[in-house]
Amino acid sequence: MFSGHFYHEKTRKAVAIFGKLFNNIYVVRKNASGASTSQVKVPLAYAPKAKYLDRIRENADLDTNTKVSIKLPRMSFEITSLAYDNQRQLSKTNNFTRFGTADTNRNKFFTGVPYVIAFQLNVYTKTQDDALQIVEQILPTFNPQYSVTLKPFADYSNVLEDIPITITGVSFQDDFESELGARRTIIYTLDFEMRIRYYGKISQSEVIRDARAKIFDIGAGTLADSDIRLNTIQITPNPTSLNILADSDFGFTRTDYGADSDAS
Repeated sequence: MFSGHFYHEKTRKAVAIFGKLFNNIYVVRKNASGASTSQVKVPLAYAPKAKYLDRIRENADLDTNTKVSIKLPRMSFEITSLAYDNQRQLSKTNNFTRFGTADTNRNKFFTGVPYVIAFQLNVYTKTQDDALQIVEQILPTFNPQYSVTLKPFADYSNVLEDIPITITGVSFQDDFESELGARRTIIYTLDFEMRIRYYGKISQSEVIRDARAKIFDIGAGTLADSDIRLNTIQITPNPTSLNILADSDFGFTRTDYGADSDAS
């Protein structure tokens, strides 16, 4: 069943696309008069939320430990689930073809298996204004869906697939009521769903180069339930030598074989 290796890097491409959506977000700090004093690009990384929180809230001792706490604002994202989507399942026999290695063969792709990848994007800041700036740059893009175009096969750049990304929820957490010496961390959590398709191995098959139709007179033979062959029609395509004119046969050659002859 699992014969031959194939790897389309679909999940890896999905992670890269999702991260690229949020890798160019900035936070602008202003003074009391409203003039901009600094602009900070928000770093983004693929990391679990729990480990990020442990690193952010770590109490660094510069006398005995050279580690310092993570500078905020910052964002992280991760995959939280991967589930089959039966509502988008198409017929398993659906397929599309592309040119093969020669004129006599072709490559065939069967319809992909639909899955939903759930992503979670976490925004960590020290102030509410920084958090609101980041979130407000994200929410208008998803209404509630945003689509990107992906090339599912590395060898076929003309094959494109639209990937819808939907925002499913927004929540926030603020530990402002902690003890006086604790570091304040505001966390906004945004949940997304990405609908993708996983494709199987690319199979290669021969192109039909000879089509034959045999015509019989049913029950006309001398024996019971026997038939008499009246004619055989053979169609041979030759598309590589086409000369498209008004009266062109488009490279199809027809040969008729009578009842007394036999087509090889």
